[in-house]
Parts: sequence; C-alpha cells; structure tokens
Amino acid sequence: MCYDISFSTQIELITDYLPDLEIDPQIKISFEPILHTQAQAYQKFPIIIFDDGKNKLKNFEWGIIAPYMNTQEKIKKLRPQMCNARSEKILDKSSYWHKIKSTRCLIPVTGIFEHREIKGWKNKVPYHVSLKERALFCLPGLYHYPNKADVETGEITGNYTIITRAANDVMKQIHNSGDQAFRMPLFLTKELEQKWLLPGLNDNELKVILDFEMHSDALEYHPVFTIRTTKERPDLKTKTDRFAWENLPPLGTDTSVMSLF
Repeated sequence: MCYDISFSTQIELITDYLPDLEIDPQIKISFEPILHTQAQAYQKFPIIIFDDGKNKLKNFEWGIIAPYMNTQEKIKKLRPQMCNARSEKILDKSSYWHKIKSTRCLIPVTGIFEHREIKGWKNKVPYHVSLKERALFCLPGLYHYPNKADVETGEITGNYTIITRAANDVMKQIHNSGDQAFRMPLFLTKELEQKWLLPGLNDNELKVILDFEMHSDALEYHPVFTIRTTKERPDLKTKTDRFAWENLPPLGTDTSVMSLF
C-alpha cells in the first residue's frame, strides 16, 4: 500500500504546477519541505481539491473518517484501514469508496517510501520512489468531511485517502511482502492527474484513469537509510537521499522474490 510519502521541496512548487491554484489565506500551511509524512499519524498535509469552480489547496488529515465510524472506539479501530483506497473498489457499488467517488483530490508529493524484503536479511530495506523528470507529481485520492467536529479543537477538518493499484514490475520487487504486498500508488501522467479533478466524470472516464499503470521505466527508485525512525544516518544526508547498503542485491536477483512470479 502507500503509507509513507515525502514532499522534499518548497510548497510554492505546487503553484507552479497548477498556476490557477487558490490557497485559502485562513489555512495555516507550512512552507517548509516535508521529508516524511506517515499515514497513521493522521497529520495535516496540503492536498488539492476542485471546489466552487476552482482548484484549491487545503490542509487535510490523512485517513478517512467514514460516517459509520460513529464512536471514538470505531474511529481508532477502523481509521488505519482508510488511509488507502484500492482502485478496484472505486466503481464497486457495494464499496464505501463508491459513495465518495465524486469528491476527488490530488496529493502533491516528490516521492513515496516502501520497504523491500530480501531473503537472508534481518531487516527490510527502505526505498524512496519518485517519477523521472518530474520534480513534483500528484497522487490521486478521495476526500471527505467528517460529520463531527474534532473533540479537542472544535474544528471540522477534511480527511483524505490515497488510491492504490496492483504494482508494476519494479514495485512488485520493492513492495514484495506483507498482507498488502505487490501494491503501489496510482501513479498518473500529469494530464490524467488534472483530469482526475474535473467534475462530472462518468464511470467510463474514471475507469480509464483508475486502470492506468505507470510503466516501470518511468520510476526513479533507490534505497534509503530509514523511513519511520529518527536514527541519524551515518553519512549525515537527508532521509530521501540514496544510501549505499553493503552487498545489497539488485532488484530482480533475489530468489525469494523471483520465485513469487
């Protein structure tokens, strides 16, 4: 799945990406690089929605709180599962995601993180994945406004989920273990990203976007030192920089992975 993202640049780059973007002056959005955001931390993150005829930048929390999550106990139990939405479920009328398919958003990122399991290695190796020749790109998602205000702040903050799909050849080798193995975010071309925000798309138009598979050749990927820990890198570089793991087998050479295909 996709539970770790990065925005390792200045947020002004978003306005260059979408020149007509409206930023609400009442919303406090950090203009500092966000090297790592983790899904189940439910942090606020800048996302783009189409509202009242305009593309708008909003500060929403990652992780949908659905109407049926009507107690704090249910929110605590079920919200961790709502940080990603499978693309295959968006047009399934029996799915909750179908109910909110018209509230679509884009999550601007410079990359995502994922772990690779390697036979004989005690720990999984973290990777940073981005798109070649695109300093910034957007992941498609869905958003929702919960019915109740936050019990601590009294505010009603929107929340969002990131859409995932079956992994391409490269991502199958990186995200290769766990109960959600062989998934990746729904990487899109810039044209499809912008189309995702358009109102009034019918199911056939949505299906074209949801079925899109970014080719492995379009991905830039490299191992990093860590994702969720605060352990300092021995080379003192940033979290998203390449890290040289000793004796790391190249993708496609690990027999424990290759035997799965």
